[in-house]
Amino acid sequence: MEEGFKELISRYQGSHSLPRQFYTSETLYKMDIEHYWNHSWIWVGHINQISNVGDFFLFDYGYESIIVARDKDKCINAFLNVCRHRGSRVCIEKSGNTRVFACPYHAWTYELNGNLRAAREMGDGFDKAKHYLKRVNLRIFHGLIFICISDDPPNIDEGLLQLEELVAPFEFENLKIVHSANYPVAANWKLALENYMECYHCAPAHLEYSRSHSLKDPSSANIELKNCLLKKSIEVGLSGDELQINGLGSKDVEMDFYFSRYPLFQGYQTGSKSGKKLAPLLGKLKDFDGGTTDIQIGILNNFLSYSDHVIGYRFIPRSLQSTDIEVIWMVRQDAEEGIDYNLEDLIWLWHCTSQDDERIIGLNQKGVNSDHYVPGPLSNMEWGIKAFHAGYLKQLDKKTNINSKNFV
Repeated sequence: MEEGFKELISRYQGSHSLPRQFYTSETLYKMDIEHYWNHSWIWVGHINQISNVGDFFLFDYGYESIIVARDKDKCINAFLNVCRHRGSRVCIEKSGNTRVFACPYHAWTYELNGNLRAAREMGDGFDKAKHYLKRVNLRIFHGLIFICISDDPPNIDEGLLQLEELVAPFEFENLKIVHSANYPVAANWKLALENYMECYHCAPAHLEYSRSHSLKDPSSANIELKNCLLKKSIEVGLSGDELQINGLGSKDVEMDFYFSRYPLFQGYQTGSKSGKKLAPLLGKLKDFDGGTTDIQIGILNNFLSYSDHVIGYRFIPRSLQSTDIEVIWMVRQDAEEGIDYNLEDLIWLWHCTSQDDERIIGLNQKGVNSDHYVPGPLSNMEWGIKAFHAGYLKQLDKKTNINSKNFV
């Protein structure tokens, strides 16, 4: 495949969409999981999902499954969900509370910290200490839990440090997940992610979103609107700074980070149907400023932070042309449903938008499957896709030793 891959890359034009095989080749899909996903930091959840000792949840993607659990010392750990005996999945429940993890195959039993507690009939020379569940790298940033299963993970810490002051006013650590929804789409994960990385499609495809969000048309977010937002943002306790780090160009940062607040249209305090507030203000905010913030912590982890709630977006590969768009809604930890927020109103906008995405991404894949598909030029509004392609192809180059001079 390496020779074929080199030939494929040699035909790639950096200002165009990717060649067809990137969305249709089973071999390339396996390379994606092995060389891109397994070497990326992935947002898997929030600390408030596992508040108590013994609480756990699973996060699965591609061929992998990860257990995230709080142990008896109240520490949060992450392990591969692979038994050290003959490889069975150890944990089969998606979430819950337990004293130990017991493999359903041969009953090897593991402590909450991953250490092997019991294994029957293994003989006198067997050393339990050497057969713990394999730990994976874990970072917690303002309550958001990230994992990476690589033995050589990219540097996330420098980028998080630069995000610190920008994110702090929202107090993400004091959020709770109140709803998550899964939107399965019959498409390669890259098409789903690329769709999120641009708003060129927003005006024609997302009517509800476009009524309130100026990002759908750069000309609509004029200087006056932006300056007004900047003034209000500072008044309510938000920084007026923006952050964009291209990890490819930095020795200290190996990931892409992005933080930018942009204005909603006049009359909208937040992403609601009426324009009015949906939930209590987040963190230290004093009032609504009429804006929302795009946050990216690595290409795979995307967040949208309004003044009163946060949306998390993931695009999880299940197979070559099967991807789960997972949307997570978060509000203040002390907010009460039915009193402080109405769940149906809270989820309305991004439920509608994600249903639109299901449709348009599926149609995109059907077209790309055609033998007559030819990569087309990207618009100026699709700069995010160009950034994704650059990092994605460089990562595959790094792991497969392929000359990348033609595609970065």
